[in-house]
Amino acid sequence: MYIFVLNIIESTTVDGPGFRNSVYCAGCENHCPGCHNPQSWDMMAGKPMRVEDIARQLLEDDICNVTFSGGDPMLQAKGFAELARQIKAGSDKTIWCYSGYTLEEILADPEKTELLANVDVLVDGRYVEALRDTDLLFRGSSNQRILDAKKSLAAKKAITFNYNPFPTEV
Repeated sequence: MYIFVLNIIESTTVDGPGFRNSVYCAGCENHCPGCHNPQSWDMMAGKPMRVEDIARQLLEDDICNVTFSGGDPMLQAKGFAELARQIKAGSDKTIWCYSGYTLEEILADPEKTELLANVDVLVDGRYVEALRDTDLLFRGSSNQRILDAKKSLAAKKAITFNYNPFPTEV
């Protein structure tokens, strides 16, 4: 199984909390005005990479968690679901997934739902330039949501991921 990949960025801090290795995939149907990555729209702009090879590269890093971004990983949902399964089987890494699709659109598609079931956090929704907000953590426009993937899938509705960068012990 292959995924069309633009790049794998190591040790980034912009695609979720902490240090993350981000897989930027090719292919996006949304073509959002103001998109920061329009070169990702064309699936053929990416290089086909075997899921096993990507998993091996991501699992070699003992420190960084993982983010799927793009483009839109939901366009290659089967491949990314398998990649997520391999990462989860070989580690305790958290996986964030960015998608222009909303949770509701994802739940209507079995292949996309399979990917959702294998990640921890979903950042959903198309980028809307008029709603751009540079003060938001880990998203570009205020319509986008940071969701707990497992809880949202179980409830069949959006459940916000509560991220606390400074947890306190009780």
